[in-house]
Amino acid sequence: MNSEKQRIVVGLSGGVDSAVTAYLLKKAGHEVVGIFMKNWEDDDDSEYCSSNIDFVDAAAVADVIGIEIEHVNFAADYKDRVFAAFLREYQAGRTPNPDVLCNAEIKFKAFLDHAMRLGAEKIATGHYARVRELNGQVQLLKGLDPLKDQSYFLHRLNQAQLAKTLFPVGELAKTEVRRIAEEIGLPNAKKKDSTGICFIGERPFREFLNRYLAHQPGPIKDERGRKLGEHVGLSFYTLGQRQGLGIGGVKEKGAPRGGGEHAPWFVARKDMQSNTLYVVQGHEHPWLLSHSLIADDISWTGTPPGYGGFGAKTRYRQADAACAFTPESPAPGRFRLDFAQPQWAVTPGQSAVLYDGEVCLGGGVIAEAIAAPPV
Repeated sequence: MNSEKQRIVVGLSGGVDSAVTAYLLKKAGHEVVGIFMKNWEDDDDSEYCSSNIDFVDAAAVADVIGIEIEHVNFAADYKDRVFAAFLREYQAGRTPNPDVLCNAEIKFKAFLDHAMRLGAEKIATGHYARVRELNGQVQLLKGLDPLKDQSYFLHRLNQAQLAKTLFPVGELAKTEVRRIAEEIGLPNAKKKDSTGICFIGERPFREFLNRYLAHQPGPIKDERGRKLGEHVGLSFYTLGQRQGLGIGGVKEKGAPRGGGEHAPWFVARKDMQSNTLYVVQGHEHPWLLSHSLIADDISWTGTPPGYGGFGAKTRYRQADAACAFTPESPAPGRFRLDFAQPQWAVTPGQSAVLYDGEVCLGGGVIAEAIAAPPV
């Protein structure tokens, strides 16, 4: 961390990670200002929307640390830049990752611009990631706590954004962050980590999407084309989904009890043309496995990588999977990943993020998953 005194604007979310971030920067002698970002205001009175509680927590933290806090409303930007894209993707049958988009469009664009207008030299957030300068480039690195690393969600940040950003807790384990919070008497030291998408919070996901997406029920079929039931609309299902299919008891007539027909069903494909949801039985069914993928809407943190072997994540909580990277394949603006081992439930709309060891290189949005060849 830069030892010179700087004016740093910290995004205070009301959570413990951003609180400790602000504390560490203040302790290091920087001039720290807190900003609470309000990104969603459609359900402020809802039991699921914790924005008001979070602001009270953030203000209490600012008070203990001894810094100013400003409440800034980015809800209009959020709706235009993140939520509209989120709905478009769902309507197209894909499963987007709004946290990735929120970081690129709101936290490190709208918020960064606002902070610069306040005379900040840097911004800081409570993400578990790190930045370092090497050979004139700023690299995005994984957080040191492997269980909390959030570089996957930050992979769309560019050089200009990374050069202005600090991630102090990325150098620490989560247990150490909690310990510091307790030691200095932060009021939110024991606050649970938030889960779920920022604008949905803890509310039932399908209930939320119901308000915004059209329902067009259609058939649920197995890989042999047998109809097993009805779905409520393809947008409401994601590949690999096991719960909420409503077909748990289906089995072939005359099948012996206790046979494999009771294996769980998983969503395997969505046919938008025929409005059909395909499900298969068994976690390792071939329809759920992909040996390759094509990604578009690419964004690199620095110099684009060349052809070669890397690690990749196709979802947040997974170990890096060894793969061969082919740039500009099958066309400019796209890349292809070929995996050493088949990947499970590779989902269009999610992010494929490329790593060279601990360095996050960037990635793209999965456009197509290519099934594993038969063994």
